[in-house]
Amino acid sequence: MAIMTRDFSRNDLVDDPGKAATIVKKQALAFGADVVGIGSIDRWADAPIQMDPRQIMPECRSVIAMAFRVNRGSMRGIEEGTYFSNYSAMGYGGITYLYMPMTVINLSKFIEDQGYEAVPMGHQSDWRGIDNEGYLKKNYSRPVAPGRAAPDVMINLRIAAFLCGLGEIGFSKMLLTPQFGPRNRIGIIMTDVELEADPIYDGPQLCNRCMACVKACPGGCFDTDRRVKVNLGGREVEWIDLDMKSCGTAFTGTKVSDEPVPPEKQYNRDQTVPGEWSPFYKKPRNLYNTGQAVCGARGCTRACMISLEKRGVLQNRFHDRFRRRPTWSVDWNTPPEYPEGAVFRPQVTEAD
Repeated sequence: MAIMTRDFSRNDLVDDPGKAATIVKKQALAFGADVVGIGSIDRWADAPIQMDPRQIMPECRSVIAMAFRVNRGSMRGIEEGTYFSNYSAMGYGGITYLYMPMTVINLSKFIEDQGYEAVPMGHQSDWRGIDNEGYLKKNYSRPVAPGRAAPDVMINLRIAAFLCGLGEIGFSKMLLTPQFGPRNRIGIIMTDVELEADPIYDGPQLCNRCMACVKACPGGCFDTDRRVKVNLGGREVEWIDLDMKSCGTAFTGTKVSDEPVPPEKQYNRDQTVPGEWSPFYKKPRNLYNTGQAVCGARGCTRACMISLEKRGVLQNRFHDRFRRRPTWSVDWNTPPEYPEGAVFRPQVTEAD
């Protein structure tokens, strides 16, 4: 018996960039991506150095972006107020740390089987040199040579998806695809093979600035008077300048208290208490590494999705509407009402 291994150089990806792009995209879908598009590296000509793919791969010629849907059902438990961990685990951490890496790694292996280099990048960015607002962290890392970025470079994945034609960036700063609206997580591959680029999205308008995201955000993180305007691949794109600190607080179910909070009652950090959008007395532990979305993306994803579905502009359609009951909230100033039949562990007293 002889050992078995993968077949190498079965497809010539260099003679016909259009044919090569079709081969690669079909493989991406076969490996598990829901949507895939390709952007030529020239679209990153004006990218900040800390977000430039060429800082990772100087010979990069093509960027492949893949969208992975967040199951609508992963948000059902939060919508009902009864099952929060599924969105963080399956809709957030599971895609980010398990499913998406497998797909981008397998597609990168396929490209490298043909003799071209491929850099797989999922959503993981825990070593990145910039913070959530794009500023370089002081005393964190330093360039290894003149003209090089400080490690680690982190490509803006939403912008990459836009430049690869997957959809548009909404006023909320979320990537919206015509298939799933905001229900996406993005993985990319940088490669030195030339693949025919897809046009930047110019389909039916997705974001109509209905402000559903703004109205529903529990942290009030959207300041509509503060805008960010950038030129992406020759297109002017504008979004709200999101308050990332407030987002990080609301994300975990937390709000800052106006009154002093004793340490034993603090929800997450100093002077924080649970918000009306959280039923937990304390912030639940992290799932995977960063999955702790107690807010359940109430504004930026759920409210946006509901608006897009109501307008009938998404391709992934459902038989029933998502919101079927009134929006819930928790009144933390009143005692809890547990369901009949709830069983608690008996308290042990000294007499026992």
